[in-house]
Amino acid sequence: MTRQPDAPHHVVASGADAESVVRRLAREGWIPREGFALPDPAWDVTGARLVLHGRVADRENLQLAVLAAARGAGIVAVCDADTPVGRALIDDLSRLGAVHLGPGGQPAPADAGDTVAELVPEQRALLDRLAAGDTIAAAAAAEFLSLRTANRRIAEARALFGVRTTREAVLAYLRQRRTPG
Repeated sequence: MTRQPDAPHHVVASGADAESVVRRLAREGWIPREGFALPDPAWDVTGARLVLHGRVADRENLQLAVLAAARGAGIVAVCDADTPVGRALIDDLSRLGAVHLGPGGQPAPADAGDTVAELVPEQRALLDRLAAGDTIAAAAAAEFLSLRTANRRIAEARALFGVRTTREAVLAYLRQRRTPG
């Protein structure tokens, strides 16, 4: 999955919180639409700046919300983050970019300055394999990724860590992963 850093992903506890977030996003130029089914047949809807909102209480709405987010739509989901559906929603959305919990837009589990928490699971898996001595090609094959996708994920990780080389990214990853929070 490709990260969509521009598309907002919010998980809130109530309809009132969702309304507040949707109003703020509308002021920022996003076009709100209730429900998670996309009206546009084109795959990439990033340019439309749609923000879909509604309640996610079952797997069907969960799948629709994640698919819409993968296609570039913003998401404001009303869901209890402590339920299995809520945890799955947050996990799936976090693979696409930052997830904000609550109306204040607090980032999900990541702490300020915690770059490791900003990595998508694919990036962590690749960095773990590189740290263990695998080449990028071997790590990509082991993670069932194309070499091109693996190189792109590593380049994104280098940018997040603010380093120029893959070796520096692996070292920064290992340092931050071992540092107690």
